[in-house]
Amino acid sequence: MSEQIKDSVEAALDLNEKEVYAHIAHESAEDIIRIISSLDAERAKVHGEVIYYRDDWDDLIRQRIAKGKRHTAFDFYNPSLLDIWEDKVHEAKRIKRITKAAYAALATVIAIAVVASILTRGAYVILSLTLLPWVIFIRRYAMDKLDIIYYELTQFFIDELKMLMEKHDLNPESYRFKLFSGDYFGVSIRKSGTAIYAVIEASDSGGNG
Repeated sequence: MSEQIKDSVEAALDLNEKEVYAHIAHESAEDIIRIISSLDAERAKVHGEVIYYRDDWDDLIRQRIAKGKRHTAFDFYNPSLLDIWEDKVHEAKRIKRITKAAYAALATVIAIAVVASILTRGAYVILSLTLLPWVIFIRRYAMDKLDIIYYELTQFFIDELKMLMEKHDLNPESYRFKLFSGDYFGVSIRKSGTAIYAVIEASDSGGNG
């Protein structure tokens, strides 16, 4: 379980209106950059990269949704995105379940063929090897589908962060976040050694720089 995202409502009650907005905007941005990094870490794992990242992206999103509902009065939550998030999360989990079930089924068939070959001295094991291309197909299918889902989810939160910064005059340089991929829109990529970091790009119309 990831570290809990602290709630800001109680702290915000003691502040004046301007400070309330500044306080929640800052905290919302901090929440979102953690979600972006954890999602992209999960995407990198799909491609076989060894990533050590402690945040649980699913848990972070659900904390963000729960907090956002409390912030509705301050307009720091976009409920129209809730269905998009939920659909993508459910789809990713469904693909993982189907992939595991398919691997298990193929492994069972191959094991039965091996046993049958031993008992009957037949060539069932050779016939079972014809199933191996299906293993490759299932793996590629799952990787492609999960890559798209994690990419879209990450891009959604990048777009939300950009809108938050433009609306509440946040300095993008104060909210750098770690990325493991470099193909997202609306971000400026910075490299430090082998690590990739990003900041939200300023809008052409005069956003924050």
